[in-house]
Amino acid sequence: MSAVLDWSRYSSPVTQDPLWVRRLLSGMVVLFLMLFLVLPLIFIGVQAFGKGIHVYWSALSNPDSLAAIRLTLLTALLVVPVNLVFGVCAAWAIARKEFRGKNLLITLIDLPFAVSPVISGLIFVLLFGAQGWLATWLNDWQIKIIFAVPGIVLATLFVTLPFVAKELIPIMQARGRQEEEAARVLGASGWQTFWHVTLPGIRWGLLYGVILCNARAMGEFGAVSVVSGHIRGLTNTMPLHVETLYNEYQGAAAFAVASLLVALALVTLVCKVWMERQQGEVKVEKQGKE
Repeated sequence: MSAVLDWSRYSSPVTQDPLWVRRLLSGMVVLFLMLFLVLPLIFIGVQAFGKGIHVYWSALSNPDSLAAIRLTLLTALLVVPVNLVFGVCAAWAIARKEFRGKNLLITLIDLPFAVSPVISGLIFVLLFGAQGWLATWLNDWQIKIIFAVPGIVLATLFVTLPFVAKELIPIMQARGRQEEEAARVLGASGWQTFWHVTLPGIRWGLLYGVILCNARAMGEFGAVSVVSGHIRGLTNTMPLHVETLYNEYQGAAAFAVASLLVALALVTLVCKVWMERQQGEVKVEKQGKE
């Protein structure tokens, strides 16, 4: 006699929850988003334009603000390509190779997530500062890192290191190596295999990681604050410049620069949503063909 249990009788789909429960949960989510996301964004916009468009434009066209914008974009321009190359190489090595120290590499990639940005900035000061371990060598070669652009780039590079790699590693592990091995058997070189087989399969994850890395690079505050020295017009990025203006009671100017950061964040969010939608459409097309 068969004794197979029909477990579907004991499970209740979510749609069978009482209407008041669904509305309560939905209302709590909406309320949370309104209080902690929408209202702060509205407040920034109101404060930025509260004294008129002239004051807003004057704050953004100020030489110190322009210098902060240029430095933020320069930092992102330098950091993102380096993290892109490192992320692809690290993901390839972890997903495709077996070697001694593999677990250590994975741990090191996760390290910036575990260490406070302020602590990471302090580490760079202890290494490259005036009293740091490498101070003598840097002075001999007249190289300045701390309180200069190189220190800001290094600190930002450290805190954004995991983003591309962490997106690509699970994708490459899930894809396996069958397609790449087939391409090599058919005579493709290593570069041809990567360009025509590997890259098309990871392109959405790669772009997603690049967008997250770029967003963090432009918005980083803690590590950059420690190594920059807050020199107006020289080492102030946009987040640091916002803090400086606010501490000097220039609220309208501070919120004007902050609104520009919000705009960049919204552009990043739109790109993220667009890529997720494109990736979903690709998956649907593949399932339809299969």
